[in-house]
Amino acid sequence: MSKQLRLGFIGFGEAGFNIAKGLKSAGLTDIFAYDIHTHSPQLGQRIQERAKESETTLVDSSSELARVSAVLFSTVTADQDRNAANQTAPFLESRHIYADLNSVSPAMKQSIEKIITSCGARFVEAAVMAPVPPYGHRVPMLLAGGAAAEFAELMRPYGMQLEVISEDVGAAAATKMFRSIVVKGMEALMLECVLGANQYGADERVLASLAESFPGIDWKRLANYMIGRVVVHGERRAREMEEVADTLRAIGIEPIMATATARRQDWCARLGLASRFDAEGPKDYRDVLQVIAKLTSHNAI
Repeated sequence: MSKQLRLGFIGFGEAGFNIAKGLKSAGLTDIFAYDIHTHSPQLGQRIQERAKESETTLVDSSSELARVSAVLFSTVTADQDRNAANQTAPFLESRHIYADLNSVSPAMKQSIEKIITSCGARFVEAAVMAPVPPYGHRVPMLLAGGAAAEFAELMRPYGMQLEVISEDVGAAAATKMFRSIVVKGMEALMLECVLGANQYGADERVLASLAESFPGIDWKRLANYMIGRVVVHGERRAREMEEVADTLRAIGIEPIMATATARRQDWCARLGLASRFDAEGPKDYRDVLQVIAKLTSHNAI
C-alpha cells in the first residue's frame, strides 16, 4: 500500500456506501463517487449524508469520476448496469480497472466486459455473496476475469475478502445467480407464508412448527430478517430474479420458481413499503403485515 489507491464508485446506494465506509476505516483515503441521483429530491439528501459519513467525495459526472479514479466499482441496480458501463466507458483508459459488483446474469457480465475492454480498460467480474451490511468492505466476493488477480492484489491489503475463481467472465455471476433462486425464493416464500397465516392468526404457530421440523433455525428471527430485506430491497431483488429467469430460459429451463419469486418481490416493491420505515428497514415482520393490511384489500394480496 505504498502508493495510495484512488477508488471511484459508480452509484452510491447501500452497497457502495457500506463498502466505502469500510475501506475508509481500513486506511483508504481517496474515495470518490458519482450517482445520478445526487441532486434528486427523493434520494439526494441520503446520498449526500452517506458521502459525508463515509468521507467520500461526490463528483458530478462520469468523466470526472474516471479522471480522479484508477479503480472503479460499479454498484448500481441490475437494470442500470449496462447504462452505467456505457456512460463511463468513453472516459476510461488502460490505467483503469472496472469492477462490476452488480447482480446480473453471466451474459450481462460478458456484455459489460466487452464495453469496458473496448476502451482499453481492464474488467473484473465480482459476485457479492452476502448482504453488504453488516460485513461492509469485508463482504465475501467471488472474482472472475483476466484482471481478477490484479484487482485482488490491490484490494486485499484493505481487508477485502476476495476469491478468484476463474479468468472466464460469467463464472462468478453464475454462482451467485443460481444461489439466488434459493435465497430470494425463501424470502418470497416466507413473506407469502406469513401473509396467509396471519389472516387466520396462525403465523406464530406456523413458525413454531417449522422450528420443530427444522431444529437449529430461529424461524421468527429469520422471518423478521428476510421480510425486512424484501421491504428494503424488493425492487432490486425483483429485477435480479427476472435476470435469473431470462438466464434459465436461455439454457432451456423453464423458470417457474424464479418467475414466481420475481412477481412476489415486485409486488412488495410496488406497495412502496420501504418509505414506511427508516433506512434500516423494519425489525419485526408483524409491523410489515400491519402496513400491508392498510395498503391492500385481501383480494389484492
